[in-house]
Amino acid sequence: MSNSYDDVMARRSDIMRRALALDYDSFQRNDLVFDYDALMSSTGYDLDDVARIQAETKVGHTPLYELHRLTEAVRQIAGPGKGARILLKDEAANASGSFKARRASLSAHEAQVKGFAGMVTATSGNYGAAVASQAAQRGLACIVIQEIYDSHHIGQPEIVEKSRACEAYGAEVIKLTVGPELFYVLLRTLEDTGYFNASLYTPYGIAGIETLGAEIGREVQQRYGRQPDAVVVTHAGGGNITGTTRGLRKVGCDETQVIAVSVDLTGLHMASDHDFNNKSFTTGHTGFGVPFATWPDRVDVPRNAARPLRYMDGYQLVSQGEVFYMTELLTKIEGLERGPAGNTSLTAAVAMAREMDRDQIVVVQETEYTGAGKHHNSQLSFARSRGIEVRRGDPAGNVPGKAIVIPERLDQISVHPLDLDKLRHSYLRHASQIVAPERWGDAELDFLAAETNTTADDVRQIGVDLATHPKGA
Repeated sequence: MSNSYDDVMARRSDIMRRALALDYDSFQRNDLVFDYDALMSSTGYDLDDVARIQAETKVGHTPLYELHRLTEAVRQIAGPGKGARILLKDEAANASGSFKARRASLSAHEAQVKGFAGMVTATSGNYGAAVASQAAQRGLACIVIQEIYDSHHIGQPEIVEKSRACEAYGAEVIKLTVGPELFYVLLRTLEDTGYFNASLYTPYGIAGIETLGAEIGREVQQRYGRQPDAVVVTHAGGGNITGTTRGLRKVGCDETQVIAVSVDLTGLHMASDHDFNNKSFTTGHTGFGVPFATWPDRVDVPRNAARPLRYMDGYQLVSQGEVFYMTELLTKIEGLERGPAGNTSLTAAVAMAREMDRDQIVVVQETEYTGAGKHHNSQLSFARSRGIEVRRGDPAGNVPGKAIVIPERLDQISVHPLDLDKLRHSYLRHASQIVAPERWGDAELDFLAAETNTTADDVRQIGVDLATHPKGA
């Protein structure tokens, strides 16, 4: 059997099917449509089941803090009657220090139940640490495949720190340079070991996050007697917003607005050897957030269970400098030193709370651990060593890869919305390359309406535009 790149890619469907013991073909209804609800139901677990499994390995039931001092600081710069109450769900309390332990916990349980001897994942780091931590508690072997270096063997402090964490939990880490070989190495490793594919994007990974949304919904309703008005979620590959929204809806929070947030790294290419180390955020940025919103099926499973465009009510961008500012402010006035990923959504929450009424509630959906290379000072020092300007001033001066401008005052924090209709057009343009718009029948229209969180009539009209202007629509 040949292990050439082309031959391994030709076997990828069989490799992935064996590594999950899940028949994705059974959910495919035609070339375009698949039964997403049936895929998610295939786990066989309800919220209570998942919560019980997570509790076995130190995951879930994390604190929900009201950020009194930060809320008051926002009210001091807000207009009369403005300044919503800001809450924060402290996911750093999970084993391994991030919400991704929720995803890994269910995958590890499933791997154990199905008799796999170990788990494999490809990750930038936090999820790898989560899988390694959960595998250790289940007595499973763990291999983490991680892009760490550029071609000069230089790695960002945050990524190097995440690699250290994976090894500390007992994982074998296969360390790669940035490039196209990540998926190939993953497939080879799955095939050679026969281990479970602990992908971020399986229905198990998404179901694991549903408990996070459910906990937020239940706790806010119990404490304040109302649904949260907004839950703000850092968005990268889409699993975070997908699982959180599904969990909120399962506990009756159907009026809560779920807002995706990414760091704006426009202009930097994530697969570029040069750009790889010129970004100070390894996840939660537009290099992941926009592509996964416009076409989620670009992953290491046949169908991605993370479908972010189905679930986001808005999509906001913040700058690197603003997130670093909020990271310091959270530490100094709330006594919580947390990593940059969750502080991305915190940054947007502050800007949103300033415009919301005082009796409203906005929840920051997660935090993550920090320290060593994950600390923002390490990232800023590394940026300076790369020739990137770091200074205080107006954050509008941020230029990804060239300048990080850290605000001087809280009132300089703002958000910049992405147009969801443009994302929907982009998604439907991808879909039109699989099935031409003139062939979209009722099944396709209903599926695409759900995928884009819009209506069948809207999809039909966009389809007409795509058929008329296939390149420019």
